[in-house]
Amino acid sequence: MTRKGKWLLGLGIGVLVLGAAWVAVLRLVPSDEELARRASVELEAQLGTKVRVGALHWRLLPSPAVVIEDVATDQPQPILIKKLTAYPDVFALWQRRIKIDRADLEGAVVPQLSLRGLGSRSAKDETTAEELPLARFVFHDLTWISRRGIAVVYEGEVDFDPSWRPRKAELRRPGFKPATDLALTRQGQEDRWALRIHVGGGSANGEVRLEFRANRRMHLEGKLQPQGIEVESMLAAFNRRSVIAGKASGETTLSANGDTVGELAQSLHTQTAFTMGKSTLLRFDLDKAVRTAGREHAGQTPLDSVTGQLDTQNTPQGMVATYTDLKAVSGSLTASGQAKIANRQIEAEFAVDLVEGIVGVPLAVSGPLENVKFSVPSGAIAGAVVGTAVLPGVGTAIGARIGATLGKIFSPGPAAPASAPPPARAAKPPAKAR
Repeated sequence: MTRKGKWLLGLGIGVLVLGAAWVAVLRLVPSDEELARRASVELEAQLGTKVRVGALHWRLLPSPAVVIEDVATDQPQPILIKKLTAYPDVFALWQRRIKIDRADLEGAVVPQLSLRGLGSRSAKDETTAEELPLARFVFHDLTWISRRGIAVVYEGEVDFDPSWRPRKAELRRPGFKPATDLALTRQGQEDRWALRIHVGGGSANGEVRLEFRANRRMHLEGKLQPQGIEVESMLAAFNRRSVIAGKASGETTLSANGDTVGELAQSLHTQTAFTMGKSTLLRFDLDKAVRTAGREHAGQTPLDSVTGQLDTQNTPQGMVATYTDLKAVSGSLTASGQAKIANRQIEAEFAVDLVEGIVGVPLAVSGPLENVKFSVPSGAIAGAVVGTAVLPGVGTAIGARIGATLGKIFSPGPAAPASAPPPARAAKPPAKAR
């Protein structure tokens, strides 16, 4: 055989080998239609709602990948995925197992209310400790929409250990200054993670732990130490308006219970004892509100200090925030009391002391956060004026309290809640009056 003939024969054999390999790959790798069918069946079974997939295809170069585009759930507010690229483990594919080395999400919209409409497996996750279905998840331009329609964009990544344990995770607010981010790092092989949070120019570092109790029910608990966090900047990072400006520090404990991660998030409870130094009550003049019986309050109130405790409780209807032992000092004016915020409605009662420990003028705050109403019983102001004229100091305190009581008797409102603040402090003895 001539050299040319041998070369052509070798080329032909090579083509046959490549062709056979390609056929083997095609048999091994599911078609786009098969992938779409599997995805549709699995997603509907998992989520309990129909899912539209705009496009799904294999990409073999530069590395094997499955690309899913334009995904939307069939809901009034659909969950949208612009593009999701999954890089499978090639060796797992040879064994016809689905194992993803990395998944990249580029563009998504997740309305919080739509998550409630999704189902889940009734049985617990039976993933064994040796299995690692997904090693790394990276996401960009993910828009979270709260139940009140507030949209916030995030980016980040998560590296998983077996059994879906995050080994490392980062969550960031891209483009926001000062830097707003969270870093989670697993401590060895324990179900314990260190937390590093930067927000509002300050930090909130600590640790969280996960335990499995009876019937494999999960219990999460942890502690954080907020330090030097500018409250107005912190809330602005999540597209929310603050009622106060100033730096807060304190200590936070958190806990949650549930059979799933979703139930843990829904039951999360936090308790924070906080202190603030020089600060400003925004869009509210406390002195003006008291002196005009709540008719006028536009302006600001400079504060020397603020202390109190904030409790938050996640519920299926949203977060409930309760403030107790609140005390704000501004010069010779002190306000103390408690407040509750739920479904963007506030109910609060305060006692305002014009001289520390002497006068307890009641101030009620209620209504939607967008249109808060303030009220001070007119009898309290009138009584305080008469008391001051007759007996300075002590007379003011007695008059204000008598006036407030008469106001409640002759203009009764709704029954006071069970969590009403304790009665105002008793007046100082007459011997100490000036």
